[in-house]
Amino acid sequence: MTGRPGAVGVVQRDSKCGPSLTVARCEGTRWILSLLTGVFGFILIGCGTGDSRSGGARANVVQPVPVSVFTAEQRDMPYYLTGLGSVSAFYTDSIKSRVDGELMQVNFKEGQFVNKGDLLLVIDPRPYQVALEQAQATLFKDQASLRDAKLNYERYKGLLQNSGAMSQQQVDTQATTVDQLEGAVRTDQAAVDNQKLNLTYCHITSPISGRVGLRLVDPGNIVHATDTNPLLVITQLQPIAVIFTLPEDQLPSVAQHMAKNTLQVDAYSRDDQTKLATGKLLTIDNQIDQTTGTGRLKAVFDNKENALWPNQFVNTHLLLEVRKNSTVIPAAAIQRGPQGTYVFVAKSDHTADIKPVTISFIQENLANIASGVAPGDVVITDGQDKLQEGSPIQLRAPTTPANQPVTSSGSATRPAQTTVSGSPTK
Repeated sequence: MTGRPGAVGVVQRDSKCGPSLTVARCEGTRWILSLLTGVFGFILIGCGTGDSRSGGARANVVQPVPVSVFTAEQRDMPYYLTGLGSVSAFYTDSIKSRVDGELMQVNFKEGQFVNKGDLLLVIDPRPYQVALEQAQATLFKDQASLRDAKLNYERYKGLLQNSGAMSQQQVDTQATTVDQLEGAVRTDQAAVDNQKLNLTYCHITSPISGRVGLRLVDPGNIVHATDTNPLLVITQLQPIAVIFTLPEDQLPSVAQHMAKNTLQVDAYSRDDQTKLATGKLLTIDNQIDQTTGTGRLKAVFDNKENALWPNQFVNTHLLLEVRKNSTVIPAAAIQRGPQGTYVFVAKSDHTADIKPVTISFIQENLANIASGVAPGDVVITDGQDKLQEGSPIQLRAPTTPANQPVTSSGSATRPAQTTVSGSPTK
């Protein structure tokens, strides 16, 4: 590094600034860079502080909770008692043979519907026809002997009365002979009737109208009156019965309503979604099962469409009564807490209010409210888990319950939907 005395600046050779810059210029450049760096840092710090303050301000503002709502309705609501049951044929006949012999004819097809009196099976009648002819011959012979004995009795009695040529003992003996032959004739007549009955038994007819099951014996086999297995089974499907159970606590109410009018019973499929048939309650069993605490009830169905089959499992819905002018809301709106059941009600100022309610009953997905909610109140059905008393709310499109109750006429009813166009209205 070199320089001249008395000069304004000293020329220095610096490795960073280069040989053409003075020391003053190099130092000024560094100072300016430091100042710019500091200003830029303050700007960054100020920006970060402003963002945090605005984020905190936004965090302090309570966001409204999106909810779904439904307007409470006043309508007639049916009250059902549900139970589990199984279908039972109204009549079931196991057809067996009353005579022994070869099965000659089968006059039905498996699964065929037959009427009462239709000829189903024919067993070989020839042995019984021969036995009938023998019994008729014996009857004819004994009838001839009886006529002869009666003629002799009249002769003996005349001789005794007119000439005394016949003793009283002979007359009495002949009278006894007549009585004995009359007994023999009656026995022969019974034998004839028995053989005629056997001939009738050889032709098996249907005792009821119903559906024939699978054939259990083929033609050509020898059947016996003592066989344990039937030849076929006939079940009556129209009408048909359903045996179902209800808790014993519900039976007195069912008996009271049954005494006033006929109660309707609906049979549903195993998943309780498809309605199969509609019938009426026939009777209540005369005792309660102590092991289960339930009573058995029997309902009858016309079953015109053959939707019910014997031993089929069904869910039964017994229509006990129809509650007039009931306050109805979706069951999803019901909340339960330490103080009991309550609902959130949407107010006109977009806030939620809590109302305790008393539930009369819940049918499928609808609740019949005894007190606490009036028709026209807007209840919240979804989003209650984020609500408190006075929480702000934001309405979403309402949801309608999937399953609707069925009126006494059998048609499904759909609750009126709440139209969301701003604030809820009462």
